[in-house]
Parts: sequence; C-alpha cells; structure tokens
Amino acid sequence: MKNFKAGTYISQGSYKSFQPSSLNREWTIDNMEVWKLLSQADRELGRLDMYSNYIPNIDLFISMHVLKEATQSNKIEGTQTKMEEALLDREDIPLDKRDDWEEVQNYSKAMDWAVKGLEKLPFSNRLIRQTHKILIQGVRGDKKQPGEFRKSQNWIGGASINDAVFVPPVHTSVIDLMSDIEKFIHNESILLPELLKIGLVHYQFETIHPFLDGNGRVGRLMIPLYLVSKNILKKPILYLSDFFERNRKLYYENLTLVREDNNIEQWFKFFLVGIIETCRHGISTFDGIMQLQKEVDVKLQHLGTRIAPAKAVINYLYQKPLVNADTVCKISGISMPSAYKLISGMEKIGILHELTGGQRGRLYAFEEYLNLFR
Repeated sequence: MKNFKAGTYISQGSYKSFQPSSLNREWTIDNMEVWKLLSQADRELGRLDMYSNYIPNIDLFISMHVLKEATQSNKIEGTQTKMEEALLDREDIPLDKRDDWEEVQNYSKAMDWAVKGLEKLPFSNRLIRQTHKILIQGVRGDKKQPGEFRKSQNWIGGASINDAVFVPPVHTSVIDLMSDIEKFIHNESILLPELLKIGLVHYQFETIHPFLDGNGRVGRLMIPLYLVSKNILKKPILYLSDFFERNRKLYYENLTLVREDNNIEQWFKFFLVGIIETCRHGISTFDGIMQLQKEVDVKLQHLGTRIAPAKAVINYLYQKPLVNADTVCKISGISMPSAYKLISGMEKIGILHELTGGQRGRLYAFEEYLNLFR
C-alpha cells in the first residue's frame, strides 16, 4: 500500500475536482494492523452469520434490522424520523414529518428490492441504479435523475461549488469510473480479501458520487448487498450506518485522508473496526431476541385459551412491534371485543404497553423487543 495513489486534483478554473485512480488492478497489503483487524472482522462476521441458521424465522427480525438501518442511514443525511415513527402508517405521521418518514420507507423498500434483485442480477451498476431509483422515487430528490448516473457536476459542502468541501470527478468520467468498480468487483484474478474489496468500493463510490442525490444512502446500502452477493452472509444482517452515524466526524475525516494523503490503510482500519463493532452489536441483539422469545413463551402460558391468537399477534410484533385493536382483529381472526380482552391480557403479562394514553386510537408497543434495536 506504500505506492497507493488515490487520484489527482484537476483545476476546473475556480475550483478543483478530484479524479480517483482505477481500482481494477493488483493490490498488495503489507500492514499487519490491517491484517489483524481483518482476521477479527472475519471471525465476527462468521459468528453473526451463524444466526441465519440458528434463529427460526429469522426473516421476521430482519425487517426490524432494515428499519433501524433506514432510520440511521437517513439520519446521516439530516432526516429526524425515529424508529417508533417509522413503524407508524403514513396517515398517522404529522404532515411536517411526512417527508422524512417517506425517505425512511423508501430506504427499506430499496433494500428489500435489492436483496431480492440479487437472485436475478449480479452485484452490478444495473442493480445499483435500480436501487437508487426506488430510493428517491417520490421523495426529495426525485427530480434529480432517479436511477441515472449524473450528467452534471455536483459538490459536497459549501454554499456553491467555489467554496465546496469536496468536488467529485467531472460527470463525463462517471460511467467509466463506475464501470471500473464493476470490473474490480468481478475480477477473480485480484486476490484482495472481500472485506477490503467492499471497503475500497464504498470509499470509491462515495468519492465518485455518481448520482445527483442519495449517494450516501446507496453507498451504505451497498455494503450488506455485496456481502450477501459473495455468500459471506446468508442474510442481509450487517448494517454500518449506526456506526457511521455515531462516528460521523471520523467517517468523513478518514474518507478525506485517503484523498488528501493517500492513506488508504487508515480507512481500512476504520472500516474494519466498524464491521467488528457492528457484528458484535448484531450478535448481542440476536442473543437478546432469543432470550426474549423464551421469556415471551413462558408469559403466554398465562393467557389460557387465548394463547393461539396471542401467538399470531406475537409473530406480527416481531416484524412490526406496534399494534392497535383493528390489527389484532385481522391477524388473529377474532372479534373486536375479544381483541380488546387479548390486548388487556398481553398488557397484564408485560408484553404490550399502551403508548397514546387516550381512550381512542390506542397504540400498543412490544417495548422489550423494540428496546433491542434502540
């Protein structure tokens, strides 16, 4: 890595744009700190991936992981939707918060589509563009060429391009640079470990900034998609947005270090620490889920004849831990009076907690489960 050169700044008159070097070439890593962190990250990823086999119906819980990722990834971009709000229906969101809510929902939809898309498409620019199209369709930025690489210059920070913090490469080079990423990803002769590969891809994608809007969200979303596409993870259960959000200043500083000082090794170390910490947090969350399942099964025994509809409600709550009486009716197939009795019983045994405090339109949360993702 001693000979690594991130790229060059090119004068464009009143500002300089950054032209990154190609990724699709041979790489040699001789930094032992990077290798040590890589070994730890591989071990933690393996431990996390085991839960895909051990937890029955893991897809029930993945939707909550995706929702947390959606709220945190959008938070980095300035939206303020909390997880509890993201779980509400559109009509229950105040008008002044609805735009933020829509962006979080789009992130979840884009992630779901992309994971399913991997069954038919390789990890590719086509997949990335379609994911981007879903991400910004119908929300702020939907007039900025959804699903298309930019055809004009953009910039990051600053009131104008002349005082920008960073100016990505000229738009005429975006297609070639993104093609280089695609070739790098699928070049089997490059023996770079996969975690370092996706670390490089994420850095390069954020440097190219190939879209007019939504680059940060797409760039973060690409990480779990890549790991699933390479069969490193069976399910998309690793999301780094929470780590990036908690270490936002360091995140941007480390990206800048690569461009300014060619210090790719520091970026690798930061990225791998993020994977290690995120895996450990994910493992803790899944352990908490398994423990909670056991406790809930014991509590349900106190419901007597209502145990069957209660189990149907619990399965729903693992996907969406907010519920009202109408929803309880629909998912359990019982009458409204029976639904209220069931809810009351589930409150008494500590599974549901009423949120609104009103007499009408009551909303109940599966608090213990929700807390695992907060």
